[in-house]
Amino acid sequence: MAEAAAELLERAARRDAALEELRALRVAVQAVPPAALRACLGEHHLGALFGLLAVNDREQVSTCVSILERLLQALDPLYVIQNLREELQKGLFHPDDSVKILTMSQIGRIVEDSAAVTEILHSPELLRQIINCIGGEKIAVAKEAIKSLSRVAQSQEGLEALFGSSLLGDLRSVMATSDVVRYRVYELIVEISSVSAESLNYCANSGLIPELIGELTGEDVLVRATCIEMVTSLAHTPHGRQYLAQQGVTDKISNIILGADSDPFSSFYLPGFVKFFGNLAVVDSPQQICERYPVFMEKVFEMAESQDPTMIGVAVDTLGILGSNVEGKQVLQKTRSRFQNLLSKIGHQAKNAPTELRLRCLDAISSLLYLPPEQQTEDLLRMTESWFTSLSSQPLELFRSISTQPFPDLHCGALRVFTAIADQPWAQKLMLSSPGFVEYVVDRSVEPDKASKDAKYELVKALVNSKTIAEIFGNQYYLRLRAYLHEGPYYVKAVSTTAVEGAE
Repeated sequence: MAEAAAELLERAARRDAALEELRALRVAVQAVPPAALRACLGEHHLGALFGLLAVNDREQVSTCVSILERLLQALDPLYVIQNLREELQKGLFHPDDSVKILTMSQIGRIVEDSAAVTEILHSPELLRQIINCIGGEKIAVAKEAIKSLSRVAQSQEGLEALFGSSLLGDLRSVMATSDVVRYRVYELIVEISSVSAESLNYCANSGLIPELIGELTGEDVLVRATCIEMVTSLAHTPHGRQYLAQQGVTDKISNIILGADSDPFSSFYLPGFVKFFGNLAVVDSPQQICERYPVFMEKVFEMAESQDPTMIGVAVDTLGILGSNVEGKQVLQKTRSRFQNLLSKIGHQAKNAPTELRLRCLDAISSLLYLPPEQQTEDLLRMTESWFTSLSSQPLELFRSISTQPFPDLHCGALRVFTAIADQPWAQKLMLSSPGFVEYVVDRSVEPDKASKDAKYELVKALVNSKTIAEIFGNQYYLRLRAYLHEGPYYVKAVSTTAVEGAE
């Protein structure tokens, strides 16, 4: 097959290969291992194949793209940038998106290679064209361009190339294309800023981060909603949070939430602003964030108590995030009866709301009730038990009824709630006293699909690994659970059949 590929490559190099031969070449290169392809591949072959893209024949272009994809993957990224720089540049200008995607995927390989990436830095024209690709109609091309430029900017030299030269002007020109493209550039800037304090410094000095923040705190409610997602990404890093605090951005977001009651359009941006503080509380300190910005907690409760399913969903997600660690749980516990009442509403929504909101409620409940074994103090166990009983008059039966419904997502969501509490002694006693519950746990026939089998297995694993399970469940049930764990999630009991003489 390698000989056939070599022969067909030679035909293509002479540019006299018919479409039929190009199709044969496509089949041949797929069958030849990369090492054998490298051995029979010359620079003139690749140049000719790139040349064959310059036609107005979609099938020929598509066939050549498939061949080049396979051939280029067999080559070292450094070789590609050193020998095919001009072809890559032309590829980024090509009217066919499949050629642009092929080229961008190669640039993606080059920027991931420490030896090859410096070659890109010495190709301002190529960098300029990658920047222009951010403004392309095809989102796949724009995403690859953002990814590649983000990787280029991971070195001092790359930061200088993008922000200390005329390329910054090119970024600004692309931003002017449309609102959508402007947000793509902001996305790139936030990705670069997240790498280090130095990267953030370059982006801030370029004026692009201050512009993003200006749009976030401006009057356009739809723009606010888009920009808050990017600012939330920036807040995931310590240097990003420090910058936002120093620039007064966190205080401004708090003030906008405070004034949201008098804004008839606040529903557009409030969910994002609340999520911002929810994420901040998790990566920082829930107690400090909630004490410093009391409007955040107040707004979350208001949203959860409202009748608007969109607002309830965001509030439930935020409570789940906030209560995912012990400090956050303690902050919620300090609100006393207000949170207990809210749990009753969340339990009601988990049973009666539309499916998507039910799933979000189940995930939040799992997050709120989970306690790592090393943090299971008497006080915290009492707290999770009281939260569980606040969810419904018969919470165990509530989740069991959800877990028996024929909807895999809800089924798994309910199993995750059981898994969250499985190693807490009060929950084990509750499970044991609920008629038929342990039988349900070890019954494999109720799990219809892989996701459900995996979720059930996680529940069994959490029970078996608990220190108190043998004592509370007793030996008989404990051994059945251990056998289930040992057999794995997909075990099927063999059924023996007896052949009967004369039977068909």
